[in-house]
Amino acid sequence: MSKPSGKSVVAGGPADKTDSKPYQMPLTQEEQDMLGGSKGPEMAKLMKILVAHGNAFGADKLVELGGRPHSSMYFGTEYMASLIGIFDEVAKAGLKSYAPYTVNPRPYDAYNVNNNPTDMQLIYEGYARQRDVDWVHVRLGSPDLNYRSCACYVPEIGNAPKPGTYVAWAESSAVNYGNSALGLRTNRNATGMELLCAIVGKAPRFGLMTDEGRKAKWLIDVKTSKEPDWGVIGTAIGRKCVEDVPFIAGLDSYFGGKITNENMHKLKAMGSATASSGAVGLYHVEGVTPDAQQQERKLLLDGYQTYVIDDAEQERIRGTFENQWTKKDHAPTHCFIGCPHNTYDEILQWGTNVTKALEKNGKNEAAIPVYLFCANVVRDHLVEEHPELVGRMKQAGMKFTNMCSVSYAGMKGFSERVFGVTNSAKTRNYSTLRYFPDDVLLEIIVTGEIPKNA
Repeated sequence: MSKPSGKSVVAGGPADKTDSKPYQMPLTQEEQDMLGGSKGPEMAKLMKILVAHGNAFGADKLVELGGRPHSSMYFGTEYMASLIGIFDEVAKAGLKSYAPYTVNPRPYDAYNVNNNPTDMQLIYEGYARQRDVDWVHVRLGSPDLNYRSCACYVPEIGNAPKPGTYVAWAESSAVNYGNSALGLRTNRNATGMELLCAIVGKAPRFGLMTDEGRKAKWLIDVKTSKEPDWGVIGTAIGRKCVEDVPFIAGLDSYFGGKITNENMHKLKAMGSATASSGAVGLYHVEGVTPDAQQQERKLLLDGYQTYVIDDAEQERIRGTFENQWTKKDHAPTHCFIGCPHNTYDEILQWGTNVTKALEKNGKNEAAIPVYLFCANVVRDHLVEEHPELVGRMKQAGMKFTNMCSVSYAGMKGFSERVFGVTNSAKTRNYSTLRYFPDDVLLEIIVTGEIPKNA
């Protein structure tokens, strides 16, 4: 397995030079004036942090940001108090993001999922500052909770800038999808840094924002005999590449030459798995993603390594997905679908498949509750287009929720109370939930039992 080198984030940047003096990122006169207080003391403080960040990573300059930011500052836990306090001061000073922005989903849903005494107590104890973080976002430029989602790029939310746009995003799966499927230019920002950049309207250029930093060190050759399990191959790629950029061949036939609303979920599933099993912030898919369509195999660095994923390798990786339930033989109690958040086409497909399977088996209700994680505006789209189907889904025990599934799975005592199944490799990587492909998951939903050969 490749080990993090620490160099890829500053590839080709000034920090590669050996110098006795600390590196200083060049600044324009306007930027120097901002650092000196021309736009107020709060902006000067933010600039000081931003410049120090750029210096640390050898950025060649600050670049103007376009599109819209995306923030992963979504949870109001006590350890977030200092960061929330910083941005509260910024908001009180009247500063705002350069554009309206999107935010990750809240960590709980008191209406559809956590509407029970145990969970409500945990919310009260664990998220005492949720009101504070939400109020910060209202003032900085993201007031509407209906648009909260880790999949900010779906059409109903619309945070999908043009290829080549410099943005400052956080949330590993959003950064991964944005850089790769949209062709954006952003680094994997830590929570808070993306908001700081959004308020200044600039970001230090280094790493995945540079041409050199977007080159691939790995050629991933997918040779499965049929459509791959996207979560499994994503996990394989993340484990192999860690933080390096992979160039993936053998997948173009599953996309028809372009990314659409109907097939984007495949890249979402694969990409989020690369980011959660490793730290991949960008991948290229030959003939599919913007950079790969333009530059083709010129994106491969000299001396690149090759990793072949065939049927045997896919099954080997799947075999490493251990059963981490506290009671190994317990029957499944809940099904979690949508991490990252579901697209419209995903909830439409799952609603159709589950209700048809239940009807075929002479049942009206699923054997276990099914949680479909998506933004409220995505759910509303389905209600508008297919109201009768939504009615059948509710009768079947399928629930829509706009919360974060990983946050829910991380609640105190979750693993003792919930024996969940999912089709999300990302959720599996971060929790005790067991992973199954869609066809097996559908059978579990209908029967309440895990097939012996699964």
